[in-house]
Amino acid sequence: MTSKTLSKSEKSYIQTSLQAPDPLRGDGRSLYQFRAVTLQTGIAPIANGSAHLNLGQPSDGSTGGTEILAAAKLEVEDIGLGSGSGGVEGGRIACVVSWCVGLVSFFLFSSFSGEKLKGARKKSSPAAYSHLSAAALDDLQHDYSTILNDVISHASLRPPNLGIVPGRKAWLLTLDLMVLSDAGNVYDALFMAARAALCDTRVPRTRAVEYRPNQRGGGVRNESDMDVDSEQQSGLDTRLSKALAADFELEDYWDEGAALGGRDAWPVSVTLNWFPGVHFLDATTQEEASAPMRLILIYSFTAGSPAALHGMRLLGSGEVDLGQIELLVKEGGKYALEIYTALNNKLKDEEQRRTEKARLKFSAAR
Repeated sequence: MTSKTLSKSEKSYIQTSLQAPDPLRGDGRSLYQFRAVTLQTGIAPIANGSAHLNLGQPSDGSTGGTEILAAAKLEVEDIGLGSGSGGVEGGRIACVVSWCVGLVSFFLFSSFSGEKLKGARKKSSPAAYSHLSAAALDDLQHDYSTILNDVISHASLRPPNLGIVPGRKAWLLTLDLMVLSDAGNVYDALFMAARAALCDTRVPRTRAVEYRPNQRGGGVRNESDMDVDSEQQSGLDTRLSKALAADFELEDYWDEGAALGGRDAWPVSVTLNWFPGVHFLDATTQEEASAPMRLILIYSFTAGSPAALHGMRLLGSGEVDLGQIELLVKEGGKYALEIYTALNNKLKDEEQRRTEKARLKFSAAR
């Protein structure tokens, strides 16, 4: 339980309001209405892709809401049984969820190395879950990390452009998500932030380097029996052939790299909070504590293909039969499509904003 404990009277009041003929929520929303989502991408200059998402921030701009910071970092790792790095052909993705308080500004606006950040996390206290014990925090971190890693790192969602040198090297994409504050519905916020960061990720362009030893043994003879010196060629060949490539080099290109492949397939999550006879979306922490059961559904939507259900998790102590679950899964697909469409629109707006900002900056520098 991530939310603080409610009294019996508080739970009864919230449950009665939600199950009334004319349901009433504390913030005036309807049962299926989400809180406002604010999104920014490209906020971490040392990352290959990043996003900052706030679900439910007050309209006056004050602090509040469920706040997530996501950053993707690419590292080269060796492939093979003897490498010891765990690299796989075609690359891989690893997801980690954590929390940090005092270093957010450093991570956003300065060149703060990953090792320093990793060590500093251990010294910081999570403001999002200050009421939880250390053991509960470890369990919660494992739960968040597992559900994201199991879905996003699955081979069916692996981007096609994470490979570098076949059989030798590939990219490891580490997706690090930090829960800065939790005002409810953190699973949906985590998947939205993860999708935004992955859509913002750029993969550096590489060129294979092949080693060919120079041929020795003097010249060769042509058709007129004349000795002709063989063509001298460097042992390092950077042509596009990758059959015998031994290493790679980064291409000098004007942009930050190619967009991460398969971006349309990155999933979104929708959490259905269930009472007997009624369900609602985007619960606050108080509503989550009052709901006997939550059903988390994770969908992806690819052009020309039906919705794909990548994961499902049932949380809570309530009881629900199979028929009700089937109905909730069917309804959940509709809600997830609405989330997917709205998030894509925000990502397009954010991309246009950043493109215009870069254009103005380039014009001013001329």
